[in-house]
Amino acid sequence: MIIDDQVLLGRSAILAAVGHHPFARHALGRAAPARAHQRDGAVLWLVPPEHGPAGCAIGPAEPALDICAALIADGTLRPGHRLHLPRHDRGLLVDRLAVAEQSDWDFHWTDEPPPVQPDEQSVVRLTDADQPALAALVEESFPSSTSRPGDPRVVDWYGIRAGDRLVACGADRSQGDIGFVAGLTVAPDQRGRGLGASLTAGMTRALLARHGTVGLGVYTHNVGAARLYRRLGFTNTLALSSIRLA
Repeated sequence: MIIDDQVLLGRSAILAAVGHHPFARHALGRAAPARAHQRDGAVLWLVPPEHGPAGCAIGPAEPALDICAALIADGTLRPGHRLHLPRHDRGLLVDRLAVAEQSDWDFHWTDEPPPVQPDEQSVVRLTDADQPALAALVEESFPSSTSRPGDPRVVDWYGIRAGDRLVACGADRSQGDIGFVAGLTVAPDQRGRGLGASLTAGMTRALLARHGTVGLGVYTHNVGAARLYRRLGFTNTLALSSIRLA
């Protein structure tokens, strides 16, 4: 059951309840209408799901899952909705939620410029003329990426060229007052040369110039990427599980 006095309305109230956490500041953006429910230290907020999750939560996992179950019971959350929730063992889902998919990942963030990387000066902002090469690179090197040309969440694309060829790219998906780096990829035949580090560092430096904090997400199984991001200063971490309701 959802109780009225556990409801928070608007971005400001939600951010105050979660201590202005960078993950919430990014996920909520600035303009999205939002409401949240809080219970036993967990806060779960709902946003329009057109281009992302229907909801996100911060706090202890069990009360966050209980809020989800209550929102499913009253019809607010429905099959197919995706949510970013506090990291939890799948056993906690039993008798609470029916889930079609679950993946574990970490939200990392930094407030400090990264160490300078060797090819960082080669990182450039891409233009509309680069769209065909960008689409081809993403399809070749990162076909499962959720950041693609034409995605309305992408503010800008950055890349590295080798001569006339685009060999690395990344999406600026900044939102609210948080910069966000996503969809980083390097052409398969160019890997192992440090281009991923250079691209990440160059984008992070550019976004820090416009935002006080920059974040990114990495799946827990991508150990090499997580190690790289920590080396570049992304040492703050929030452990999350993303689910799709069955």
